[in-house]
Amino acid sequence: MKRALFLTTLVSMLLASTVSYAQRRDADCCKRSEREKAWRMERQRRRAESRAIEQRQDSVAYQAALEALKTGSWVLEANNINFSNGVTRFVSSGTNYISSDEGEGVIQTAFANFTYSPNGLGGVTLQGDISNVRLSTDSDGNVYYSFAIQGSALSATVSLTLTAGTNQASATVNPNFSSNSITFDGYLVPYSQSAVFEGMPQW
Repeated sequence: MKRALFLTTLVSMLLASTVSYAQRRDADCCKRSEREKAWRMERQRRRAESRAIEQRQDSVAYQAALEALKTGSWVLEANNINFSNGVTRFVSSGTNYISSDEGEGVIQTAFANFTYSPNGLGGVTLQGDISNVRLSTDSDGNVYYSFAIQGSALSATVSLTLTAGTNQASATVNPNFSSNSITFDGYLVPYSQSAVFEGMPQW
């Protein structure tokens, strides 16, 4: 009788302990789920806030770039240069650029692995007068800009596209006496905000 009572008591205690453990486990799982949900919501909020800030910054940069094109005082600082044969070179934006200011333009390339070059920077520098400037904007806000540049011994036409809502831009340079065009991809900024370095002009 005592043994049976002992076993009954032990079983009751084990059942109570199991129920209590299950309740605590369920409560912990519920709290963990709530914490995870709160963490996910906070992460989404921060991402949305970050995207909103980026969009505002891009919008400001776009307006500044567009105004710079309108005034003819701008610099396209290139991150990469694409050649007509399909080769792409990643470059320094401080020495690879296209610029325009006060009616004068500069087109410059500079590649680190060329020790000797006409401009002393591993590339070439074309400096000349700008003419035939054309600017248009499509319904999406993309800006199309073109001009001709005439140096002392070389001339070219440049066709530039500024992407809507940002200052990302791409410009293709077509030499007038050659089919070897090159395209500069990068960011367009007002001339006064650029810190590019010009080498020795050749043309």
